[in-house]
Amino acid sequence: MQKQFEKDIQYYKFCLYGFFKNLRFFDAFLMLFFLEKGIDFLQIGLLYSIREIIILVTEIPSGVISDALGRRKTLIVSFIAYIFSFIVFYFSNSYLMLITAMVLFALADAFRTGVHKAMIFQYMKVNNWGSQKIDYYGHTRSWSQSGSAISSVLAAVFVFYSGSYDIIFIASIIPYLADMMLIYSYPAYLDGEITGLNLDKIKQRFKLVILASIQTMKRMDFFRVLTNLSLYTGYYKAVKDYIQPVLKYVALSLPFFAYLNNEKKIAITIGIIYFFIYILTALASRYSGSFTRLFINLQKPMNYTIVLGLLVGVSTGLTFYVGLYMWPIVGFIIIMVIENLRKPVGIGLVANLSNDKSMATTLSITSQAKSVFAAIIAPIIGWLADIYNPGIGIAICSIFFLLALPVYWLKRDAI
Repeated sequence: MQKQFEKDIQYYKFCLYGFFKNLRFFDAFLMLFFLEKGIDFLQIGLLYSIREIIILVTEIPSGVISDALGRRKTLIVSFIAYIFSFIVFYFSNSYLMLITAMVLFALADAFRTGVHKAMIFQYMKVNNWGSQKIDYYGHTRSWSQSGSAISSVLAAVFVFYSGSYDIIFIASIIPYLADMMLIYSYPAYLDGEITGLNLDKIKQRFKLVILASIQTMKRMDFFRVLTNLSLYTGYYKAVKDYIQPVLKYVALSLPFFAYLNNEKKIAITIGIIYFFIYILTALASRYSGSFTRLFINLQKPMNYTIVLGLLVGVSTGLTFYVGLYMWPIVGFIIIMVIENLRKPVGIGLVANLSNDKSMATTLSITSQAKSVFAAIIAPIIGWLADIYNPGIGIAICSIFFLLALPVYWLKRDAI
């Protein structure tokens, strides 16, 4: 019988890692930052797509490079890449510089996500806590969302006093330096087996992932789980930032803070709303395990949440289009909460379907599938947003995925 996990020092280090990592002060203002640079929604969608494509490609050899450098050094290199991307974002004055910054950011993301999850799962395995993946991962993820909540308030303060979105990128460097020092303090055995860099291993890694992806396509039970989890995450990544122009419209129409200029009204409104959004998403992650236990099997919460999220997406898009901005705000919040409620459940389901030897490859394929969906959805919504309205793009994509529901509906007897 496996014992209940303990909130030991390493548990709090994992939590602090997520907290510092999510002190990305630009998150609550990223789309407004891009719009301020004078680019349109399609160009923004293409930036998101570039980010996901780079992640898709570079995540494949990231495991091999992690084995060569050790997981701790890989994460430190990743955070150095983040810091360079923040600097380029700060000085960007052209679309080419924005692309460069996004490429650096994507490279950093690719070498971070799977590596840190592997360290968490290894630590759980060493301590015989493997049966509690959903609860443990949900707890650590809730700290990440708490970091996002604090981040949104601090970002609002920076924008309020500076009058510009640029400063939030430079400010983001400080918590990332703190995370680098925290990672260095992790126990050495979480580095995994350090084997040295070998180009043949990178080629083998590409081959392994391609073959595993083919096998996944053939295995209908896992294909459905992969699609169910990754489709919604890709959808969420593509649509979530559209709450920012909605909040901008609402901020400018509010009678409060009439003595402030428009930029400061927007900063205060977005900071307050995002703070409460991330408090809700933190609670959703923390209690995802309790939510799961309301159901007999993991398939039901995955099915119900994706249907609810897409239905909310349809109504959010349509009300956005007709200019009823209060419901879209609520709708975007529901979409974000659902993502953080279901993601630990989905990761746990994927882990349950994988054996220990294929765990890293399986998690890598899951992440890559998410990137594929986000890379496709983001420019489509951006294109439709420029032609009609962002709401139309969100509504059309939501309806399409609802019509495709039979493809990724999880059947209990098939898993």
